[in-house]
This record gives sequence, structure tokens and C-alpha cells, in this order.
Amino acid sequence: MQRFLIRWALNSVALWVISRIYPGVSFQPDAGLEGILLAGLVLGLANALIRPLLLFLTFPLNLLTLGLFTFVVNAFILYLVAALTPLEVSGFLQALIGAVLLSIVSFGLTLLVREKK
Repeated sequence: MQRFLIRWALNSVALWVISRIYPGVSFQPDAGLEGILLAGLVLGLANALIRPLLLFLTFPLNLLTLGLFTFVVNAFILYLVAALTPLEVSGFLQALIGAVLLSIVSFGLTLLVREKK
């Protein structure tokens, strides 16, 4: 349960950071902390449930593009999260750029909180 809460917090913080540094991804003005936490939760659920299915279904295309189609799948997931939450994405290209930035920020945040072995 603790790991789930940490991932939820990291997703929420990463989305908030992206909304601050990239104008193509933003939160609605009245979203508040609840909206950010909701978007982080929906992103985590979409990454856990929908993304693996999409990657499986698009495997031939992903193989053909040497994995670059994964960026398109990630952009679709971000676009889906924006449709369900107070997150706003200006367009699919902005979702693609936002998804790449989200991956970088999430990776950095994960490095900050990972357990030392």
C-alpha cells in the first residue's frame, strides 16, 4: 500500500511539474490539489491497466518502429487522462511532448525517492 501511495504522489508531482514548465499541458484554473491528485491517480491506473493492453495490441507496429511507437502510446494515455480529469492538453503533439517530459520528470523523481540497497 505504501508503494502505491508513493507512486500516486510521484505521478501527481510529475504532472504538476509538467504543467508548470510546458504550456501545452496545464490544469484548469479551479483544479486545486484535488484535481492534481485525481489526475495522478487516473494516470497511475491508466499506466497499470490500459497501457500494457495498448502495447500488446500495437506490438507489431512498435517492433517495426524499433520501440518509437511507445511514445505515441504514452501520448494517448496522457490525452486520455486529460479527457477524464481537470488536466488540459492542447493537442496530440503537445500530448506527445508532454508524455516525453513526463517520463523524464518521473524518472528523476523516482531516482530521488528510491530505496538504497
